[in-house]
Amino acid sequence: MKDRKGSSGRHCPRGLHILYEDEDILVVDKSSGLLTMGTPVKKEQTAYARLMNYVRKGNAKSRKRIFIVHRLDRDVSGVLIFAKSYQAKLSLQEHWHDADKKYLAIVHGNLTEKAGTITSYLAENASHHVFSVSDKEKGKLSHTVYQVLKETKTSSLLEITLLTGRKNQIRVHLADIGHPVMGDHKYGIRNKTGGRLALHAFSIAFDHPYSGKRVSFEAPVPEYFKLLLGRQKQNHGQ
Repeated sequence: MKDRKGSSGRHCPRGLHILYEDEDILVVDKSSGLLTMGTPVKKEQTAYARLMNYVRKGNAKSRKRIFIVHRLDRDVSGVLIFAKSYQAKLSLQEHWHDADKKYLAIVHGNLTEKAGTITSYLAENASHHVFSVSDKEKGKLSHTVYQVLKETKTSSLLEITLLTGRKNQIRVHLADIGHPVMGDHKYGIRNKTGGRLALHAFSIAFDHPYSGKRVSFEAPVPEYFKLLLGRQKQNHGQ
C-alpha cells in the first residue's frame, strides 16, 4: 500500500494542507473559512471540489474521485478525512462512532469546573439554528467532554472530546454553560472579537478501512490561537 505523508511536492490545493494520502484515504488540514462541501448557493470553492481536482490532476475526465466521510463547519479548521473509494467511505462511516475526535477551543471567561461533560438533547429549527431542549423526543442526545488546558484572566483554552457528533454541538454546548467560543457570532458574543472562530479539529484516530490498523492524525495548532491567547494576556496586563 503506497502512502504519502505531507504534500510531497504535489500541488497543494489552496486552503488545504495534505497531512496523509494512500490508496484509500486522503487526510487534510482544512483552513477556517472553507466549506467542506457545496451548498445550493456556493458549489465551487469547497474542500471537496478542490480535492477532487487534486486527485484528478486537473483532468475533468479522470475517473478518480474522493468521497465525503464527515464534515467540518466552514469556520472550523483542522483535520478532515476523505475516502478515495466508495468501499472505503462505507467502511469509515460504519465505524465512525468508534473514531476519537479531539478539538481545541478558546472560550470567553474561566470555567469553574476545569473538566467535565456537557449533555443535552440538540434540536434544529427552520433557520438552521441548533439549540438544546429538555424533551428527548424533540432532540438528539449529545455529549461533549472538555478539559481546561490553559487560562488567561479573560479566556480559556479547552481540549474537547466529542462523544457524539451533532451539528454545531461544541459551539452550542459551550454557549449553554456561559462560555461561548471566541469569534462565534452565531451562538456566542457578537462583535466581541473581529477574528475567526477559535475552534480547531486538532486530532482524529480511527481504524484504517483497508488494513484495519488504528491510525491517528493531528493538525498543527493555528498561529491565530497562539496570538489570541497572547493578546488576552497582554490586554489584561495593561
